[in-house]
Amino acid sequence: MRAIEITQPGGPEVLQLCERPRPSLLPGQVLIKVHAAGINRPDLLQRVGKYPVPEGASDLPGLEVAGEIVAGHVGDSGWHIGDKVCALVQGGGYAQYCPAQIELCLPIPEGWSMLEAASLPETFFTVWSNVFDRAALAPTETLLVQGGTSGIGVTAIQLAKALGHRVFTTAGSDEKCRACTELGADLAINYRTGDFVAAVKDATGGKGVDVILDMVGGDYVPRELNCLADDGRLVFIALLGGARVEVPLGQILLRRLSVTGSTLRPRPVAFKAAIARKLREKVWPLIEDGLIRPVIYRTYPLEQAAEAHALMETSAHIGKVMLQVA
Repeated sequence: MRAIEITQPGGPEVLQLCERPRPSLLPGQVLIKVHAAGINRPDLLQRVGKYPVPEGASDLPGLEVAGEIVAGHVGDSGWHIGDKVCALVQGGGYAQYCPAQIELCLPIPEGWSMLEAASLPETFFTVWSNVFDRAALAPTETLLVQGGTSGIGVTAIQLAKALGHRVFTTAGSDEKCRACTELGADLAINYRTGDFVAAVKDATGGKGVDVILDMVGGDYVPRELNCLADDGRLVFIALLGGARVEVPLGQILLRRLSVTGSTLRPRPVAFKAAIARKLREKVWPLIEDGLIRPVIYRTYPLEQAAEAHALMETSAHIGKVMLQVA
C-alpha cells in the first residue's frame, strides 16, 4: 500500500510517500480501505518528535479516517464487511489501509461524504471527553473555547451550541471571529486586539464562564482563572503557549475552581469505546438533523501531506485540513 511516513523528526519535508505492507490485524480490529484522513495537531507533534507513539501502534501519522471495512472479524458488532465507516485510530491514517478497533468505528452521517466524515472522529472524541465528561458542562452553563477556528474549536462551538449552551470563543483575526459567530458562537473575541476576560465578564453580567476549553496554557492561565465563574472548570487539551506558569492558588481555593486536562491517544480502548457510544447516541442525531455541519478548509491528495502540514503550521485555516486518499 501507499502511505506517508515520518523519515526523521523535523519539518513538513520529512513526510515522504512510501510503500508499506498492508497492516496485519490484532483481535478486535477491522481493516479499513481509507478514502480520506484528517490532519490534527498531534500529527504535527509526532512529526517533530514530541508526541510518542503508544506501544503497539503504527508509526505512521493519522488519527482519524473514513472508508470501507474490507477485512476483520466483525462478530456480533453490528458491522459487516463492506460497511462504510469513520473511525478514531491509534495511528496509520495517512495510508491506503488502516486498522481500527471495531468499537471505535462510527457510521457515516446521512448526507455526509467520506471526506466530511473523516473530519469527525478525533475532534468529536476529544471535545466530548473533555467538555462534557471531564468538565461536566451542565445544562444552562456557558463555555469559552480558546482558538475557535481550529478543528477542535469549530467542533466545540457547534456541539455546545447544538446542545443549548451559550458559547464564547477567541480567534486571531476579525475574519476568524466572524467565522465563529457564523458557526453559532454567541461572542467571538479577537485575542490580538481585545481582552477576552473583560469581554466574557461583560457578556455574563460579571459572573464569568462555567467551563473553558484551552489549547494554549502558558500566560493564559491566570487570565482564564479570573474569567471563570465560581465553581468553574478549566480543562487543557494542549499547551501551545507553554507548560509553565505561576498559578494564583488563592482563586482556586476561595472560588472552588477546578483545573484539569487530558490526552486521548494513550487511553485504553474501553475508555474510547464509551465515548463512541455516547457520540452515536447523543451527537450523531444532531449531525443528521443538520445542527452540526462539516467545516473543511482545504483538502490535499495523500502525496501532498507535507504541504498540508505546512498549511496547518501557519494557523491560517478555519476548520479542518484533510487528505484525500482513495
